[in-house]
Amino acid sequence: MQQKSFLFFLKNKKIAVESRKKLLNKKILTLKIKKMDIPQNILTAVNEWLTPTFDTETQNAIKEMMTSSPKNLEESFYKNLEFGTGGMRGVMGVGTNRINKYTLGKNTQGLSNYMLQVFPGKQLKVAIAFDCRHNSDTLAKVVADVFSANGIHVYLFSDMRPTPELSFALKYLGCQAGIVLTASHNPPEYNGYKVYWEDGGQLVPPQDAAIINVIEALRYDEIKFESNPDLIEYIDEVIDAAFVKSSVENASFNTPAAAKDNLSIVFTSLHGTSIKAVPQTLAKAGYTNVNIVPEQAVPNGDFPTVKSPNPEEPEALTMALALADQVHADIVIGTDPDCDRLGVAVRNTEGKMMLLNGNQTMVMMTAFLLEQWKKQGKINGKQFIGSTIVSTPMMMELATGYGVECKIGLTGFKWIAKFIKDFPELQFIGGGEESFGFMVGDAVRDKDAVAATLLICEVAAQAKANGSSVYKELLNLYVDYGFYKEHLVSLTKKGIEGLQEINQMMVDMRENPVKEINGQRVILLEDYKTSTAKNLLTGEIETMAVPKSDVLIYYTEDGAKIAARPSGTEPKIKFYVSVNAPLDNVANFSQVEATLDQNIKNILHDLNII
Repeated sequence: MQQKSFLFFLKNKKIAVESRKKLLNKKILTLKIKKMDIPQNILTAVNEWLTPTFDTETQNAIKEMMTSSPKNLEESFYKNLEFGTGGMRGVMGVGTNRINKYTLGKNTQGLSNYMLQVFPGKQLKVAIAFDCRHNSDTLAKVVADVFSANGIHVYLFSDMRPTPELSFALKYLGCQAGIVLTASHNPPEYNGYKVYWEDGGQLVPPQDAAIINVIEALRYDEIKFESNPDLIEYIDEVIDAAFVKSSVENASFNTPAAAKDNLSIVFTSLHGTSIKAVPQTLAKAGYTNVNIVPEQAVPNGDFPTVKSPNPEEPEALTMALALADQVHADIVIGTDPDCDRLGVAVRNTEGKMMLLNGNQTMVMMTAFLLEQWKKQGKINGKQFIGSTIVSTPMMMELATGYGVECKIGLTGFKWIAKFIKDFPELQFIGGGEESFGFMVGDAVRDKDAVAATLLICEVAAQAKANGSSVYKELLNLYVDYGFYKEHLVSLTKKGIEGLQEINQMMVDMRENPVKEINGQRVILLEDYKTSTAKNLLTGEIETMAVPKSDVLIYYTEDGAKIAARPSGTEPKIKFYVSVNAPLDNVANFSQVEATLDQNIKNILHDLNII
């Protein structure tokens, strides 16, 4: 009996000693952090992540940063990741400002709590997809585990899929919400979390704020990570087939088989998910002359053959353009990793390949859709096209020309999707934005490079069959509706200091607006943060009935438009410039373009952007 008591005493003494050691180590770590002069809010967050709520691997990574990379520690914890125009994106790693199982787990737990609140007594269902990025598959499974732990049925794609297929699947399966793990075209170290609601579109106010409030009120120890395997159902071929069928039905317009055969296409998936759907869709639509860039057809989260997997960047299509010259292709199409944006290159009047910008492809596809609807007698004034405040004003001219509405929303396709929901009495024809995204009809309520790829091929095939080309048809549109030319400047400002610099640039432009640009008076300043439009000539201020956003737009008396906007998903501030002039004849294109190019250059100089 005495021996048992003695052993019990030794055991408890050992536990007590180990507990004191852990407490001492924690105090030492805390002292080390304090010596770095790190703000208290960061100290509090770091200490929380050193508790047993977080796994050993996470705690060890934090301790390593304390000793080897204090700056990285501060960057990882100085704020919580926020939802931007494309959901939540960030660098993968430990910390509140990083993408990891805990930040995404907290999002998912909050979303689960919200769904259970707004859909009481209903068997809830969610769909989850993921892209080709590092950890996307494992993070998707974590998200599925949390949903299932909360009694929510999960449809989880068995492999990577394009983002637009998630929007389609959500509606097809009758889900209340959907998640895509993706960071679009961001660098390899990024990942992200996009939330869709039951209409198939991304979250919009006020619902997004309500969900964020639920998430922020949660503690990390409230996350339910324990999976219920019975509630996780894997999906693949059945949804794939339905998605491809829908894409073909929505983006095909009676192009003759001979015209399809005569169109030579080069396609690159840029190591992304589109390889799972675009070739299949083109084949089902009857396009047989498709040349895929083989080196970029294999999904790879490192994107090894490009500096950036962004089809907005000409460099990303270098290999595709080289293949196009080898096979004498008519058109080159490249999609970003999650297949919601597409870059298009076509041959100009000299036979050389040139990359169209997002505004040009949007205008071409929209004009084609409008013409097809007109031929079919489907336009009666109860239709609309959609675009965004930083995209080309030429979309308004197209709408007027065809007798339809053009609804302009904030940056991001969630606003175009919201128009569809808010105006059920109107038919949505199509729409896009300058950042190389386009949406055809209502089957998918997000930008969709699968249907858009097929649509631009329809445009090209029919133009070629009629002795024209995509480029020639674009010039004809400039003659009919005015020559609009746009230019984007994107400045990267990373880290805490970068964010401060971006904020200060916006403050300066608000508080000290320029009065003259390129020799033209600024006549109007729209401030979407305050929802006001100020006439700088009369001082009159009007209220704009739009959601608030950190965007400023200057308008000059000659019709130029200059917008400034911090990116919602990247450490960047973007400046969008649009200028225009009449074009009376295609023969005068080069001369008018030179004038517009000079105007753009002058504007950038006057605003000290270059």
